[in-house]
Amino acid sequence: MSSLLLTVALVVAAVYAWQRVARPAQRPEPGTPGASALARAQELRTPLVRLAIAVGVPTRAGKLADRYEAGARGEQHVAGLLAELGREGWVFLYDRRLPSGRTNIDILATSPRGHVYVLDPKVMSARWMVAVDGARLWHGSRDITDRLNGLATGARSVQSLLDTHPVRIAVVIGRLANGREYRLNGALIVQADDICAVLRRLDAERLPRRRPANFTDVAARLLPPYLRK
Repeated sequence: MSSLLLTVALVVAAVYAWQRVARPAQRPEPGTPGASALARAQELRTPLVRLAIAVGVPTRAGKLADRYEAGARGEQHVAGLLAELGREGWVFLYDRRLPSGRTNIDILATSPRGHVYVLDPKVMSARWMVAVDGARLWHGSRDITDRLNGLATGARSVQSLLDTHPVRIAVVIGRLANGREYRLNGALIVQADDICAVLRRLDAERLPRRRPANFTDVAARLLPPYLRK
């Protein structure tokens, strides 16, 4: 009798656990910071993957989902930092789709003075410094120069679609060597905590540029949210 009760208890526990891991997570809202990365993390965390995580079994999909989620949290962190500029009249579009390919624009910023910026948050482990050396971008001893490619692609699309020359900025959530800024391949590389000060400075250094009143609406239409409803 005790064996039967134990079996029933194990079955009930297994059904309960399965119902918990099989319950789909709430889908992110399109056009919000990190939306497509969070959605990709959810896709990778299938019920079986979540069950494996629950019992402590590592999986490749689970690890990849963790990286996507970390990237999304990084984008959300930078969006939180930019909130103070939003109160000063800056406008931000998040997680935008390009006309072709799978690259997205994490953040498109337009200042009250009419200047446009493409921001690409980069989450880097604080165990190693991020630095430019020999015309390459390094994270410790690892060459990560190619991680700037998506930023360049996004900026070219913005230039083509909106007839403007955006400033490219990689926003590092991690440790920049000596706490300094770098320039590489046309991109500025800055510490996340400095992003508002950097944007204010860059904007003040340039003459104001007049934009059509509907410029942001046009940008939002030509660069729709990456994640579709």
